[in-house]
Amino acid sequence: MADLNTLGLAEARDLLRKGETTSVELTEACLKAIDAADVLNAFVHKTPEIAMERARAADARLQAGDAPAMCGLPIGMKDLFCTEGVPSQAASRILDGFRPEYESTVSANLRDAGAVMLGKLNMDEFAMGSSNETSAYGNAINPWRRDGDDTALTPGGSSGGSAAAVAADLCLAATGTDTGGSIRQPAALTGTVGIKPTYGRCSRWGIIAFASSLDQAGPMTKSVRDAAIMLGAMCSHDPKDSTSADLAVPDFESLLSGDIRGKTIGIPREYRVEGMPAEIEKLWNDGTEMLKAAGAKVVDISLPHTKYALPAYYVIAPAEASSNLARYDGVRYGHRAKLAQGDGITEMYEKTRAEGFGDEVQRRVMVGTYVLSAGFYDAYYNRARKVRTLIKRDFEQAFAAGVDAILTPATPSAAFGLGEMTEADPVQMYLLDVFTVTVNLAGLPGITVPTGRDAQGLPLGLQLIGRPWEEADLLNTALALESAAGFVAKPARWW
Repeated sequence: MADLNTLGLAEARDLLRKGETTSVELTEACLKAIDAADVLNAFVHKTPEIAMERARAADARLQAGDAPAMCGLPIGMKDLFCTEGVPSQAASRILDGFRPEYESTVSANLRDAGAVMLGKLNMDEFAMGSSNETSAYGNAINPWRRDGDDTALTPGGSSGGSAAAVAADLCLAATGTDTGGSIRQPAALTGTVGIKPTYGRCSRWGIIAFASSLDQAGPMTKSVRDAAIMLGAMCSHDPKDSTSADLAVPDFESLLSGDIRGKTIGIPREYRVEGMPAEIEKLWNDGTEMLKAAGAKVVDISLPHTKYALPAYYVIAPAEASSNLARYDGVRYGHRAKLAQGDGITEMYEKTRAEGFGDEVQRRVMVGTYVLSAGFYDAYYNRARKVRTLIKRDFEQAFAAGVDAILTPATPSAAFGLGEMTEADPVQMYLLDVFTVTVNLAGLPGITVPTGRDAQGLPLGLQLIGRPWEEADLLNTALALESAAGFVAKPARWW
């Protein structure tokens, strides 16, 4: 069967169960596609031997009738997930050569469910970035191009390699992580689906930490149904993660109906930011009408503390990053700088961290150290934590008033050219997260669904925000939006 790599998880699973293809055939098709797409720089550590071994094992399980939904399906793994014996360096020079002796809980859950890992995917260094331009591996490239223009575009970040790989059909799906929008923003820029579950739904154990109170893993897929399938396999309670929720994981796929009659969708007026492009405004209005036509009631809501979300996020996230990244000192693992005669341990720390961390990571570590320092802790960090509580309360009040989900834009623009933002003020890059950071600050589930294209043919997405722990309901609303939008466009193959 031709082009098996273009299938989604649900389609491939059904073919496997009917015996119309094998995991080995699916995996070979993806490995061939990966080797032909090196220019995208999406896969940075290929693992074909592991992939073929797991594919053969999956075929044996399928033959025996012991096959969970993800069994035999080839996926990519973001380089932030520790994978036993496979380089796991968070796209940073400071972890060059690090091969963990253990497996992250999420990647172990997927492995145990029979998923086939094809390799590790590119990302922004330590997940700090919105364009995949801070990676030690170099930029990941978006498979989409503007009509009539060969400019290389960003796939978004930090899960840029995951988004590019899924959009270019190099894998059937991929893992991502989301600290301030790092699943949802790249999904929107590549015409794919990305869901960040409720904080605590997926274990963070074995995922290289950026900001521990914000980080959450999730799937990046070709459809909402695929997101439901993969999320179910990724989630679990994990005693090794103290923030992991001891809650049963629903069968998300079985709860998909696409029927949202009687649901109430909130439209937050504060998300109509100044200077919003007309295309994004129209997309949002069109999405609102689609949900109305599907039987939902649409109401205006207020989330008054939204305007403080970005500054609060860019205090809290760097503060936690400066604490988490203190462990990279050249003593126990990863990169260690060469020392001059007479250098002591202080010089080793300084030289190692200066060589190992890129500019953006250094910038955030310095900001974080500053806001946690004596004299500034209350002025910045504690104040940001109080604002975070108010943002969370805004959402709680909206949900208490009967809102089932909230519809917003996912990004303020379509994909932009690589280098276009980095040459400007870094704050311009931070503003790309304006629609997504509130969800992390409040610990809520959020999903991006591709719903249209801009005037230059690039994909645009809308975001749905759900009640805590109600990913099943959120996925169902997303399915209704996906069905109404009918987005089926794929990037024209130029690589």
